[in-house]
Amino acid sequence: MISDAIETTQCQRKDPVDLFHSGHFVKICAPMVRYSKLAFRTLVRKYNCDLCYTPMIIAADFVRSVKARDSEFTTSKGDRPLIVQFAANEAQVLSDAARIVCPFADGIDLNCGCPQRWAMAEGYGACLINKPELVQDMVRHVRNQVENPRFSVSIKIRIHDDLKRTVDLCRKAEATGVSWITVHGRNVEERHQPVHYDAIKIIKQNMSIPIVANGDVKTLKDAENIHHMTGTDGVMVARGLLANPAMFAGYEETPLKCIQDWVDIALEHGTPFTCFHHHLMYMMERITSKQEKRVFNVLSSTSAVLDYLNDHYGV
Repeated sequence: MISDAIETTQCQRKDPVDLFHSGHFVKICAPMVRYSKLAFRTLVRKYNCDLCYTPMIIAADFVRSVKARDSEFTTSKGDRPLIVQFAANEAQVLSDAARIVCPFADGIDLNCGCPQRWAMAEGYGACLINKPELVQDMVRHVRNQVENPRFSVSIKIRIHDDLKRTVDLCRKAEATGVSWITVHGRNVEERHQPVHYDAIKIIKQNMSIPIVANGDVKTLKDAENIHHMTGTDGVMVARGLLANPAMFAGYEETPLKCIQDWVDIALEHGTPFTCFHHHLMYMMERITSKQEKRVFNVLSSTSAVLDYLNDHYGV
């Protein structure tokens, strides 16, 4: 609910572009459907995450419906710097959505990487990597219509089989004023195949704006290695942070303190049970036996989960 964020004044604004000039690579929490919401962002920020994205929001619904705005976008005073990711295929719609969130966030990101069939059928996500002129048009509209010049406009992409096309897309986006580009190092068809870090490196070498690497980052060591391997300015993590929200603080697996923090934050935010429970299932994946999982994963109420955590872990 945007009204929750009214306290977030312009003086609270943090310029995310400045992070890329801080002298260390930027540690970023990816946009994850259902998962990278306010409570989880609050948790990872406690453990050295520099920049957080919202889950992807359909810009047309967001602009059209107050109900969609209230359910899709919640923030708070401490939830900065924050990037709101939108799925869009029309310049004016994206611009309108950007203007709505501008007082409460530090930038928007255009999703040009979602490979799901429904998204591509609607003209969203990864199909946009084949429409560089449309991407340019959308970026240009946001740049022209959002009055705050420090508000960032970024894009998240997948790569083409022919990398020249990806470099061309990135150069066109850069020429139109994109703040940075996140590159998921797989093509649209690839899901679990190895990430093409060599491709991300080539893109970085051809650009003068910051480039963020994304794909298969499971530990802080992975993030450091990918940063060195690709020369990128930031590393974005999705599933690795779900499994271990304390990853960026150097923990190899989720510490009990982090589980306790999640319980406190989730209860404070009124997180729905399914989301509360799913996050714990991810966090405890590496620290529980098969037998424990069989019991924990079928618990069906907050009180049952709290009792289990207290009895087994003293949380």
